[in-house]
Amino acid sequence: MRRATKRRVRVFLWFVLAGIFIGVAYGSLLGGMFRGTALVGGSIGAIDGAVIAIPIAAFEIFLLRTRWGRAVQQAPFLVTFGVKWLAYGLLVTAVNLRSPGAFLLGLLSLAAPLPVSLALLSVAFSFMAAFAFLFALHVSQIVGARTLGHIVFGRYHRPHVEDRFFLFIDVRGSTTLAERIGAAAVHRFLAAVFRLASDPIDDYGGEIYQYVGDEMVVTWASAEGGRGARPIACFFAIAGALEGARSEFEREFGVAPQVRAALHAGVVISGEIGESKREIVFHGDVMNTAARMEQVTRELGRPFLVSADALKRVKGSERYAQEPLGPQVLRGREAPVEVYALTMTRSGEPE
Repeated sequence: MRRATKRRVRVFLWFVLAGIFIGVAYGSLLGGMFRGTALVGGSIGAIDGAVIAIPIAAFEIFLLRTRWGRAVQQAPFLVTFGVKWLAYGLLVTAVNLRSPGAFLLGLLSLAAPLPVSLALLSVAFSFMAAFAFLFALHVSQIVGARTLGHIVFGRYHRPHVEDRFFLFIDVRGSTTLAERIGAAAVHRFLAAVFRLASDPIDDYGGEIYQYVGDEMVVTWASAEGGRGARPIACFFAIAGALEGARSEFEREFGVAPQVRAALHAGVVISGEIGESKREIVFHGDVMNTAARMEQVTRELGRPFLVSADALKRVKGSERYAQEPLGPQVLRGREAPVEVYALTMTRSGEPE
């Protein structure tokens, strides 16, 4: 089973467990208040929660990855949001009003019909819950799930000093390609590249910091990224995913994408900025150095450069072939940076 598939299955199971837990809590409350037994209500709620969570999780985690699912995602935001809200709201309403849990457990005699006022409240609750879920989901897709969590809980209201990895990835030849196929086609080309890159980034626990033209910046906290040389494995997984889609790109755009990247690590200042649009940003020499290293990949003719500072922070880098290139003088930086060119080896293929 592919690493991405395993991750999605884990997310699916956690989603279903969360639905069951919420169902138990909701069912116990209703059972204690209107059916005289919280235990029976909780049992019914567990089944109802699973019935609600399974189709929603399957759609969001698996079906949206298909061609049909991508078409849904590419519809106007209000259309996508509205259709999903209506569908999820109706599903929750149907389960609340016609409890599968009560039917499956044969407890219809104990599950007396709810009062009309409570039934109407249940319908309102169903659509409110569906709206809240979709709103949080879509906002997290726009700003990133971790960034949304940090903003909600105010972690970065005050600046923090953090030790982080930064992986700068550049799509090679996009400027030349734009001259040949046009800006609109290049946008589709880059969108396809970044879509394929998202799975390896999620698989190895990275956070997409930003997209800048034909570049993307991915970051890890040092403690997380150091395990299993995740930033290094992530880059090679992205390169592998693009190579696997070579024929599709050549058929549609006449060229296959290639990427080059630079990895650096060190201390940065992180904090929340902005008023009308809030964003968590990182400041420090590490960012500038990583950007300059990515530019040097062109001069040195190496697709992937890793600084000595980054290399000493990772565990498992011996799986990769390392070519020392010595100290390199980077534009705008006085002190040279010792860099290595990394390539895959058969024994270094990520597990």
